[in-house]
Amino acid sequence: MKLRELIGEAGAYSDAIITGFAIDNRKVAPGTIFGAFHGAAVNGEDYIEDAISRGAIAIVAREQVKVDGAFHIVSDNPRQKFAHVAAGFFGPFSSQVAAVTGTNGKTSVAELSRQLWSICGQKSASIGTLGVTTSSDQVRTGLTTPDVVTFLSNMTGLAREGITHVIFEASSHGLHQYRTEGIAVDIAAFTNLSRDHLDYHGDMDQYLAAKMRLFDEMITDDGVAVVWADDPWSEKAIKHAQARNLKILSVGQKGDDIKIIERTPTQLGQKLKLSVENKEYQINLPLIGAYQASNALVSAAIVMASGIDTPLVLDNIHRLQPVSGRLERAAITKIGAPIYVDYAHTPDGLKAAIAALRPHADGKLISIIGAGGDRDVGKRSLMGQVASEGSDIIIVTDDNPRNEDPAIIRENVMQGTKEAIEIGDRRKAISHAIKIAASGDIILLAGKGHEEGQIIGDKILPFNDVQVARECAA
Repeated sequence: MKLRELIGEAGAYSDAIITGFAIDNRKVAPGTIFGAFHGAAVNGEDYIEDAISRGAIAIVAREQVKVDGAFHIVSDNPRQKFAHVAAGFFGPFSSQVAAVTGTNGKTSVAELSRQLWSICGQKSASIGTLGVTTSSDQVRTGLTTPDVVTFLSNMTGLAREGITHVIFEASSHGLHQYRTEGIAVDIAAFTNLSRDHLDYHGDMDQYLAAKMRLFDEMITDDGVAVVWADDPWSEKAIKHAQARNLKILSVGQKGDDIKIIERTPTQLGQKLKLSVENKEYQINLPLIGAYQASNALVSAAIVMASGIDTPLVLDNIHRLQPVSGRLERAAITKIGAPIYVDYAHTPDGLKAAIAALRPHADGKLISIIGAGGDRDVGKRSLMGQVASEGSDIIIVTDDNPRNEDPAIIRENVMQGTKEAIEIGDRRKAISHAIKIAASGDIILLAGKGHEEGQIIGDKILPFNDVQVARECAA
């Protein structure tokens, strides 16, 4: 494709052949369009000259930035402009595209939607924290929302593989930084909002505003908004959808479209009585916990919104499989205490995980918790407080300390606890929980979920909670 075919007349560079896009100057090759943005730690404008020397034919940057030797694509919002220009180069894209945002539940909703689509006979995929997942493959990316070039190339690759239905996780960072821009979203879902990432967004209103870009700008005019109705922030999300005159599917005890009448925990899951389209359904969900029910039903609404018949969707919920690192039963100790691994890394997420496991504990609930470094400090004591309210024994350990002193992070968490055991080494903390657990107890290992490493300083050391729990239990 020539440059003028993508952006119109481009002067002396009109006939230049586009070979790709990059936001990292080190990845620029001849024919590349380079996006020069201000980042959290790096200013891409400082690397324009180097990008041109490597063969960049066009630079997307602010008007006041000097560009010599390449075509200057001017924009007051270079990130958004770059995304839309790149989307014009990439393609094709899948015919049904959904996105889910919210503090907790994005990964589960994305994966469960993919599963339901697949069960109902559609070729489907999800993009998010677990990577790029299809029914036959999973490729880890390491980020909830990858950079826009990776995102668009992944979407194109999936479409070319015959994937017709795709759902991606829309994180607040990704939405604010236009990392999922340029593709028409047919279905947008909101799960919940609770304290997280305030080190980046500043306050809860700004945090919500970042997430609501999905409803305000990205979803198509004839799209469908799926909203979990039982969250304190749901009414505001619904108002954003109403402002766009979107069709709304609300889900939950307060839901109008999928209404939970009754929920009964069972040994390996839960029974749900639902009212959907003026009909009553009895559903066996093979996942434990109220929040797993919410995730599964939001997923069902997404799949229904894509045109799949309601009875077919609801009749197949019993076939759903657990999501990696989301209340995943990792092992059972020799004395018979199960160990559950969960990604809960916010106060609300931890509260939901504890609430899910509490009814299944005949004895004590032992919670192993921590908090990440270089992140919102204010939520740390809240994590300890939530653990104290719902657990019998609390062990505070290291999560991903990054560049902070892990002892200070643990101290912050313990300020919210009434009484806790402090063991910095995560493996030793897991071993201690197993040592003190009795028959009938349950161990919750919270914070890292599916992650394959522990971030200490500038190093990522191999560490998988599920694997380590199994090794310690053995």
